[in-house]
This record gives sequence, structure tokens and C-alpha cells, in this order.
Amino acid sequence: MIIDDIVELTRSVFGMKLTGVYLHGSAAFGCFNPRKSDIDFIVVVNSLFSAEDKTKYVKGLAAMETRSDFPAKGIEMSVVHEMHCRKFVYPTPFELHYSMVHRERFLKDPNGFCRNMHGTDKDLAAHFSVIKAVGQTLYGKPISDVFGKVKREYFLDSIMYDVYDSVQGISGEPIYFILNLCRAAAFFRENKVLSKSDGAEWAAENLDKKYTHLVNAAAESYRSDSPFPQNIPAEVLSEFAEYMLTQLKS
Repeated sequence: MIIDDIVELTRSVFGMKLTGVYLHGSAAFGCFNPRKSDIDFIVVVNSLFSAEDKTKYVKGLAAMETRSDFPAKGIEMSVVHEMHCRKFVYPTPFELHYSMVHRERFLKDPNGFCRNMHGTDKDLAAHFSVIKAVGQTLYGKPISDVFGKVKREYFLDSIMYDVYDSVQGISGEPIYFILNLCRAAAFFRENKVLSKSDGAEWAAENLDKKYTHLVNAAAESYRSDSPFPQNIPAEVLSEFAEYMLTQLKS
């Protein structure tokens, strides 16, 4: 199983420096679709590690991308120091980040990529919040022993950061933006940490009914192999995004 092999690789590379491996995203929420989802996880370490370890780890992950059981969207992961998880820092420092978006950059210059791939990431506030709500410990210490409280204001800023350009981007990625806007509104209104699928159900019940068909279309495409309808005008999508952003400010 691919998740088991990811955990084994992580243990092999980081050894005693590894605090744990934690699953979030659709797999943790129970709505994972291997044809449309990626595997999201956070690796927590208790001490710094070498550039060589980084390169070895990403090479191992990249090698898995050719497997038949690898999800279509691949993986998205970050390595974070335990001290920034326990006493949460925002934006959160990370030691390494990798997804299939970075595959070509990595393959062109593995050592350079790994040497330079570190910094801070606002998205980690949302990821940590999901881990605390529904996450799974794949290996290591329990979630409650590793992840401290993420202030509401940080989570809100994190999800706003994820959708701030939705008016411009929704035509190119309608499923992504529609569903993320829905679950962002659910948290803003009711402090609910929801999956994309559950966020769509919440939106269909709580938001303007004129947009229910958009939300349902995005949810159906996300849950199945059906494409998002091509006959929905771009201006309708942009109008929805503008409406949803007002829900995050009122």
C-alpha cells in the first residue's frame, strides 16, 4: 500500500529525528478519490537534518510516482520541526516541501531543489487545523502530544490566502475553488472544519440557492469521474466567487 511505503521511507531516512507522520486532507476526511485526490501528509521532526537526507527523501517519493497505485494528483507533503507544531508559529516555518508540481524542478537539479526548498507557509495553519480535527497518526507520537492550538485568526488568514484569487482562478479550476470557498464559508460562519465534500453539503443548505446548482455540480465532479459542466459561463463562476468572498468578510 502506498501510504505504508511512504511511512517506511520516512522512517528510513529520518530515523531517530522523526517525531511522526500525520495524514490530513481528503484521505483523513474519508472522501479520497484516487483519480482526483492527492495524499496529504505532514512529517514532523525533532531536530534538523542534512541536505543529503532531503535529497534522499524526495528521490524516494519521486520514485513512487511511477507506480500503478499512486494517486493521479500525487502527494503533497511538508517537513516541519516539532517546536513549530507544539507552540504554533504563523506563518509556519518548514524544512522541506514537495508535490508533483515541483517534480520537474527536482529532477533537473535534485540537490539544488532540496537545498533551497525551505521557508514559511501560511497553508500549514489550515493543514494543522485539519490534523487536529480529523487527522490520523500514521507513525509516531499522538496528534495531541505534537500539535498545539492554532488560533482562529491564523486559520482564517490561511484559508483566505488559499482563495483570495478565486475570482480570477475559478474559470480554470472551478471544482477546486468552488469547494474550497464553500468550506471556508462554513468555518467563517460556524467554526466547522469540513472536507470539500462536506463543505458543498453545508453550502447547499446555508447559502444563496441561486448557486446550489454550481455547488452540486462541483461536488458531483469531485466525488466521481464526471467532468465539471462546460456550459457554465465564466461570468457566472466569477459572480459566485465574488459572492462567496463577501461571505468571508461579513
